[in-house]
Amino acid sequence: MTAGIVGLGLIGGSMAKAYKAADWTVYVSNRTTQTADFAVLAGAADGILDETTIPMCDLLLITVYPDSTVAWLEKNKQHIAAHTVVIDCCGIKKTVCEKCFAIAASSGFEFVGGHPMAGTQFSGFKYSFPTLFNGAPMVLVPKPGVDMEYLSRVKALLAPAGFGHISVTTAEEHDRLIAFTSQMAHIVSNAFIKSPTARSHKGFSAGSYRDLTRVAWLNETMWTELFLENRENLIFELDTYIKELTKYKEALEQQDADRLKSLLAEGRKIKEEVDGVGDRKR
Repeated sequence: MTAGIVGLGLIGGSMAKAYKAADWTVYVSNRTTQTADFAVLAGAADGILDETTIPMCDLLLITVYPDSTVAWLEKNKQHIAAHTVVIDCCGIKKTVCEKCFAIAASSGFEFVGGHPMAGTQFSGFKYSFPTLFNGAPMVLVPKPGVDMEYLSRVKALLAPAGFGHISVTTAEEHDRLIAFTSQMAHIVSNAFIKSPTARSHKGFSAGSYRDLTRVAWLNETMWTELFLENRENLIFELDTYIKELTKYKEALEQQDADRLKSLLAEGRKIKEEVDGVGDRKR
């Protein structure tokens, strides 16, 4: 089996290494050709992905920014074989899927929207590793009307990555949920670290600080594009969060212990409900 990987950052580099470790033939391309050449030299790939090797691929994984994903597919559509399944790995799905479904339909190959739910605070090929996706969720957005046999084929093509769970949804639902589970977390973390107290916290922080600020260390170019593409869903989440924060601030200003205790209990109970903890002892 043969895989083509477009983009050799953390996600694409880890995909290349995972598929190579599974004894697939792997071809790669990257905006900076030196990185692709290095991947071949390092044994993470067998060669360069171009117009001669694209038709050989059973699977094409596009792991670049949303606009670049659409541009790459449009530019290379004539080289993609009918048997090839193309999966993108962007963090938003609606705009990418709408455009890429149309390109695939007009060109005679299959496209599936994808979002591997894994990563680290580091980016770039040098930080990639073959087990990044082991046990991680993968979200798929297929075109409307596909059957279970087709989805089974897609899941089999993704097996070398080692995903623990694969979900199937619509582009709209993906973007609505990802605004809360991922994008909001990055904004909150990034805003939190801007407190002037951050520069003098050493010796006074533990796990809660590390957990909350981990994703403040982000790629601002990528996340700006993702946030703007999903701005309506993200603005809804921000409005909700600001409204809730205001309640805590008012309780503190008014020295209202009962109100503050009620707000804290409300958040704790919701956390227990959504995570299925129930009435465990604390």
